[in-house]
Amino acid sequence: MAPPEPSATAIFYRNLGWLRFVDRFGRKGSAIVDYVGGLAELIGEAILDCFSRPFYGTEVMRQMDELGVKSVAITGITALFTGMVLALQTAYSLEAFGGKMFVGRVVSLSLVRELGPVLTALMVGGRVGSGITAEIGSMTVTEQVDALRAMAISPSRRLVVPRVVAVVVMMPVLTAIADALGILGGLAIAVLELRMTFQDYFTSILQQLSISDISSGLAKTLFFGFEIAAIGCYNGLQVEGGAAAVGRATTRTVVLASISILISDFFLTKLFLAI
Repeated sequence: MAPPEPSATAIFYRNLGWLRFVDRFGRKGSAIVDYVGGLAELIGEAILDCFSRPFYGTEVMRQMDELGVKSVAITGITALFTGMVLALQTAYSLEAFGGKMFVGRVVSLSLVRELGPVLTALMVGGRVGSGITAEIGSMTVTEQVDALRAMAISPSRRLVVPRVVAVVVMMPVLTAIADALGILGGLAIAVLELRMTFQDYFTSILQQLSISDISSGLAKTLFFGFEIAAIGCYNGLQVEGGAAAVGRATTRTVVLASISILISDFFLTKLFLAI
């Protein structure tokens, strides 16, 4: 016997399920497009404001201290123990092949090229990005941003530009400090655990590490810093509601900043290897 034909009610509910899926997918896609468009608009406005007066130099310096100098501890500790773990893992992996002498170059190249910039950016994104969103978001919900507009003061020039400039300037500095601390952490393990000498460790580094390795790693952080600050500022300016909305925007900033750092790191690595 032929299977019974589905009833009109069953067909209706089946089509209704597909329509709900398409509607939900369309809403998500529209929200993503709106977000990217708004973020691009803010970035363009901030870039133009960087080259027009007035310049808030004092605010830039304050943000460099708040967002950069106060992040040295968390980025330094992260890099220090990352270098120590790298040294241990490298020695354990290469011990069977007599490759303990390569610990210095593996630690230095891994930190300078990839782990230093990326881990520093992730730590800064978690601390600085969330802080920027919370601060600007609180100003938005308390109508302080509207007050700036009422006084003919551009929120982009007054709030966004100083934070973007501060993070972009301080990211290479934080990364350089993190790289140095990570290499010193590897040195401590090499000397205390692997019985290597200072000379052997640093000789292996100097034989392999080049200026291009250092410059490519530091250049990445300029893009990472810009992404962190731009996403943090935009999410703060888009907050609507009360304290709960600020909390959601802060979480969104940490997630989106981390994702953008990891994605852009791949393309930047491809670019610098091709140059």
